[in-house]
Amino acid sequence: MLYRFTLTTLVVLFVGAFVASSAYSAKLIRVDGSSTVYPITEAVAEEFQKENRKLRVTVGISGTGGGFKKFGRAETDISDASRPIKPSEVELCAKNGIEYIELPVAYDGLAVIVHPKNDWVDYFSVDELRTLWEPEAQGKITHWNQIRADWPDKKFSLAGPGVDSGTYDYFTKAINGAEGASRGDFVASEDDNVLVQAVSNDLHGLGFFGLAYYEENKDLLKLVPIDDGKAENGDGPIFPSLETVKNSTYQPLSRPVFIYVSKKSAERPEVEKFIEFYLKHANVLTKEVGYIPLPDEAYQLALERFQKRVTGSVFGGKGAKTGVSVQELLGEGSE
Repeated sequence: MLYRFTLTTLVVLFVGAFVASSAYSAKLIRVDGSSTVYPITEAVAEEFQKENRKLRVTVGISGTGGGFKKFGRAETDISDASRPIKPSEVELCAKNGIEYIELPVAYDGLAVIVHPKNDWVDYFSVDELRTLWEPEAQGKITHWNQIRADWPDKKFSLAGPGVDSGTYDYFTKAINGAEGASRGDFVASEDDNVLVQAVSNDLHGLGFFGLAYYEENKDLLKLVPIDDGKAENGDGPIFPSLETVKNSTYQPLSRPVFIYVSKKSAERPEVEKFIEFYLKHANVLTKEVGYIPLPDEAYQLALERFQKRVTGSVFGGKGAKTGVSVQELLGEGSE
């Protein structure tokens, strides 16, 4: 059979082949993990790719736990994490010969939110949040007036991050005393937009997630201040904000967030270039997407930590920890 090609057809074929070839030859940097850290990494990746057209950064959202599973199997180069790495994840990395560099990239506050027309919840104490969320509450604590007697005798509904989320781990550690210690009868999702919808569509909805997602959806939600009962953190209930998270008065729901870099991947020039770009621009880009930047000194020391290839976790690979100071973030120790 004889094929006849017009000039237009030949041009289309040539351009298509060129694009396919370019996409195939583009060097790929693979990131996955926390939905909380995702907006920061995505913003950095977008700016980085503007200056590095031949490099491609993919950023997934499988939750901190899901991200560490992929990272520990060498399926990704970088893992976004909204809590420090924990023992089972350290073990998986060790099993597969994955050495990692732990780098703090921002501060975040966990926002507790209710429906915007909820006019009875003025604040929560830490004890009240525990009453709501502790494992023993499942099937027993179901109505608002069981939390505070003058609240309505109406059934509430709960929403929160799924069990693979570092935000879930941190919240349960901070409020209930142990990672994963929580009632199970709540709408759970790694997608924070699902949680926004669950609370904003239900007058009796209540949930929690990263502060940046509240800032993106503040017209749909009501933010609730938290009273931790400790005078040193300020008097009375405190709202999460750039200032209160940075000065650690919003407790115990303020935390650092991280990226973990495979040491082997870091030896690739494109990964090294991306991480250095990340740490040099994070102070500006974190704020642009609603997060709280670390002090400039912290980014410089994190950059030095990366350039020296200091491996391990300053938290000893034990997972979420509340009340973390800047000094701890900058620790030079490793496991």
